[in-house]
Amino acid sequence: MTLRRISPVLLALASALAISACGGSTTATHSAAPSNSPKTVSVALSWTPNTDYTGVYVAQELGYYKDRGISLKVLPYASTPPETLVAAGKADVGFSYQAGLAYARAAGKDIVSIFSPDQKSAYAIGVRANRTDIKTPKDLDGKIYAGFGSPDEGPELKSVIQNAGGKGNFKTITLNTSAYQAVYSGAADFTIPVTTWEGVEAKQSGKPLKYFRFEDFGFPKQYSVLIIASNKWLKADEQTARAFTEATTMGYEYAAKNPAKAAALMVKANPGAFKNAKLVTESQELLASGGYLTTSDGKVGVQSADQWAKYGHFLYSNGLLTDSDGKPLKAEPDWSAFWTNKYLP
Repeated sequence: MTLRRISPVLLALASALAISACGGSTTATHSAAPSNSPKTVSVALSWTPNTDYTGVYVAQELGYYKDRGISLKVLPYASTPPETLVAAGKADVGFSYQAGLAYARAAGKDIVSIFSPDQKSAYAIGVRANRTDIKTPKDLDGKIYAGFGSPDEGPELKSVIQNAGGKGNFKTITLNTSAYQAVYSGAADFTIPVTTWEGVEAKQSGKPLKYFRFEDFGFPKQYSVLIIASNKWLKADEQTARAFTEATTMGYEYAAKNPAKAAALMVKANPGAFKNAKLVTESQELLASGGYLTTSDGKVGVQSADQWAKYGHFLYSNGLLTDSDGKPLKAEPDWSAFWTNKYLP
């Protein structure tokens, strides 16, 4: 089970022990490895192992990092958000999502997105598939939303419901990881699952969900998974940053073309982490077949100025971005400073 939308202040405690691993023997083809001794690159996970991270584990297992002079150090999910770890120099790179990065950077943290594993959002409004009374987001008026405590959830849902012809009035209960069970049991009416993980898990358990995708109701697209770094780290060792991003690109390219093999490598790299390896395989196959991992022309990792600006404007116009003192920003940020494709091969 993965949880990407949880507010950083609500993160539960987890192991902070670092897991170091080196790659295998597969020879990569993009460029030669640096001639100097291996550089350690630490990556902070935003949750327990799941298919958001498959490309990184593939690159690790197939030796793409090793071939580029990188010794990868995976920092497991912990109580400190990746945005904080990266900005403070406690991790070189980390996993985030568009709103999470925007909140942190608006508050003064030195972070920037350098890679987008997902090319379309995996978030959607989810209700039990047998709810015949809920045919459109308009029908969510007066219903109970099981949420995660992130400030963007309420305004997003209100916007979608209103765009569907409703008033946007609903009750919110913050349940975090219990949100899905609340919907399954009928204690809540809807939540926001990650369709490529919780959605697959729900179907496998015999409790399928049906979805209303935000972008189908006039809401701007958003990046549900990002890889971030600090400008300080990027500028201090651009060669290593490029080598990391190149190897990561190859890992996600492999995962897009070989989802079953990539899932097997993911499971292999995390012994004991998955009670149900079939969940990993079906999730990865959905990511590959559903167009989540690549653009229409087959590229991975790239980000769009238009997508950053439109979703960013939503966050700003709803007063969700605050400075280091907790006060709403007085001017909309320059969104081009929040992301870059510069380090992609």
